[in-house]
Amino acid sequence: MIIKFSKYQGTGNDFIMIDNRSEEHVFKGELVARLCHRRFGIGADGLILLQNHHESDFEMIYFNSDGNLGSMCGNGGRCIVSFANSCGITKDEYCFKASDGTHQALIKRGNPDNVKLKMKDVSQIAKRVDLWFADTGSPHVVIKMDKIDELDLIKVGREIRYSDEFAEEGVNVNVTEVRNSILAVRTYERGVENETFSCGTGVTAVSLIAVRNKWIIPSGNFVDIDTPGGSLRVHFKEEQNRFTDIWLEGPAALVYTGEFDADDLSHRIVIK
Repeated sequence: MIIKFSKYQGTGNDFIMIDNRSEEHVFKGELVARLCHRRFGIGADGLILLQNHHESDFEMIYFNSDGNLGSMCGNGGRCIVSFANSCGITKDEYCFKASDGTHQALIKRGNPDNVKLKMKDVSQIAKRVDLWFADTGSPHVVIKMDKIDELDLIKVGREIRYSDEFAEEGVNVNVTEVRNSILAVRTYERGVENETFSCGTGVTAVSLIAVRNKWIIPSGNFVDIDTPGGSLRVHFKEEQNRFTDIWLEGPAALVYTGEFDADDLSHRIVIK
């Protein structure tokens, strides 16, 4: 079966996008993992299906690159809004269903390359020895340190992700450093089991924890973040130890389109 796809990226966090509103395609773990493989497939941090939803503009079904269904993906959420726009769901404001509930998104008509995505409210931020924890749609550990560019993040990330506390469900691991009022962030992602160029729910967790702990004093109700893949901005309101009205803003761009034969990936992946 020949299936069309689009490759999108949001600050280097890249995804295979498939319009499955007809629901004619069934995706299993082995196929997803093969498609996401960077040597034997298309290559991506995850695969996302655009599907119909009776109460929203669409539904986002997100798979990690290991083939398993994933939790909320912030950059993926922004990218699927841009993809939906290209598929004819043309609006200024969107409402879509994801694994952690309903999300709103804003896009400028005619400029789908910048998307603001509303994240879920966050009320619980926990300290665990020398690290912090928050769930922003996906679970995240945050560690503040110096010289994060010199850190062996794969080693540190795997040690924490597979520790007794987190091994069963997994956790994403973020390290951050304050540089001239901007948060520099690197992220090790579960499901990818590697460092990614950016993580939307990760930078959201880092921003809120940094504000709560006064690692950074924002000039307004937003924080700017630098990731290896580019810059993002997290907007928020803080009231009574609770963060609300959280929006993740940044680029979401088409890389290329193509098609593949789901029955024989070794002979047909065509880039257009």
